[in-house]
Amino acid sequence: MASERTLIRRRRGVLAAATAVLALTVPTAAAAGPPALASPRTRGHDVSSHQKHVDWEDVQDKGARFVYIKATESTDYHNPYFGGQYDGAREAGLIRGAYHFALPDESSGAQQAKYFLDNGGDWQADGWTLPPALDIEYNPYSKKHKCYGVSKKKMVRWIRSFSDEVKRQTGRRPVIYTTAQWWKLCTGNSRAFASKNPLWIARHGTARPGPLPGGWRHWTFWQNGTRGSLPGDQNLFDGSVGRLRTFARGR
Repeated sequence: MASERTLIRRRRGVLAAATAVLALTVPTAAAAGPPALASPRTRGHDVSSHQKHVDWEDVQDKGARFVYIKATESTDYHNPYFGGQYDGAREAGLIRGAYHFALPDESSGAQQAKYFLDNGGDWQADGWTLPPALDIEYNPYSKKHKCYGVSKKKMVRWIRSFSDEVKRQTGRRPVIYTTAQWWKLCTGNSRAFASKNPLWIARHGTARPGPLPGGWRHWTFWQNGTRGSLPGDQNLFDGSVGRLRTFARGR
């Protein structure tokens, strides 16, 4: 995933050029599509403002059972389509949740968590709401500063600050979306979160998610492709729909 503020000039003079999305599907002929995987893994996807007005009934008909929707980025961006996407997904019978795109060089983890939770990232144990998710990955605004100019120790503290604030306000730890490569490069492959935070691993076009970062033994979500029959990136939940609903309830 990546940032959406493509028209905003950053204070360091860098233009945003990336976008954030997530999704899941059966593979297509596209090279970036995910490989075929059998049940009981559950298909889903994610969207951002780039998908705008999603046909949720069509998405449900194509087999999606969950979706993560981008709510916020840093402390100054809110997806203008979030409300309609979030409510529309629920009305179509999808289990849905919200995610936040982290910019650790702009403000503290706690500050960004508060902004996220105030703008759609909250959670309730109704069986339809996925826990809040933190998207933390390569800096979309600078190829040079892939880790946002933040040291490994400070990055771990930033993630912990975000996670602690989400836990304090919602009672749940956030799902962490990342890649194994970024996690190793920017956190030193920290094992501080494996026992508490569910993992959303990103690895595309392969039959398996590969070695997991930071001491995680299991993945909860896997982003396995960037294109497919569902809007956005393609994802799997590691379990049945019933298990997904139990996970959503926090059990």
